[in-house]
Parts: sequence; structure tokens; C-alpha cells
Amino acid sequence: MTTISWVVVADGNRARIFETNGLKLDLREIEGFTDPQARTRDPSLRNGEPGQNAMPAQNSPDDTARDQFARMLVDYLDKGRLQQRFTRLRLAIEPRFLGLVRRHMTEETRKLVFDEISGDISKMAPKDIQRHLEQHG
Repeated sequence: MTTISWVVVADGNRARIFETNGLKLDLREIEGFTDPQARTRDPSLRNGEPGQNAMPAQNSPDDTARDQFARMLVDYLDKGRLQQRFTRLRLAIEPRFLGLVRRHMTEETRKLVFDEISGDISKMAPKDIQRHLEQHG
């Protein structure tokens, strides 16, 4: 039986799922999601960068939207696991969003994770994502 791996590349606003067969890293994008509630404001304001007057609220609407988006992504991964669409899972997710994904991931799906890369590469072209993963794998 051929090993099928899913590679999840995501930030808090966008997630892309790639599939690769066997142990080769030949990515084929099979799904893409965007958070319908994502805000388009300046990311430095969202993160409260130094020199800005933005301090994130404890439960801001943006945090709630990111949490809901993480739940939706994890639900999709759980369904894929239950349908046996993959046997291994690799995560390349922006650090803050990775924490949310981990929090919502079931133990059964978590057991299929073989690698985690904490970083935002979601906006890269598929060939650049593949190159990045090869360098960090």
C-alpha cells in the first residue's frame, strides 16, 4: 500500500492542503480554504507590534474567527482521516495558528502527524513550498 501524506500549509486566514504519494515530496494541491471572517487590516495592528497603539483584546472578534477557522480545518482533517484519505500528516503552520490547530486536533489525528514546521509559508507558490519543505525535512 502506498503511503499518502497530506501537507497542511496555513496561517490564521488561509489553509492549503497538498497531497503526496509515497515518501517523495511531489506536492499536489487538493484543497484550499480561506476564513470568511478574516480581516484585511494591517497585520502589525493585529499583532500589536512595538510602536503601535494596538493591544489585542483577550477575546477579540479576530481571535474568535481564527479559533473557528482552526476548528473548521481540524474537522476537515478528521474527516479525511476517517475516510482514510491519508496515512501521514505534515504541518507547516504560522506559530500562533499552529497552537489553535493543536488545541482542537483529536488524539487520533495527532498520531498521524510526523512533522511540524512553525512558519508561515501559506502564500508561497507550490514549488516554493516544496523547496522549503525539502530544506526543513
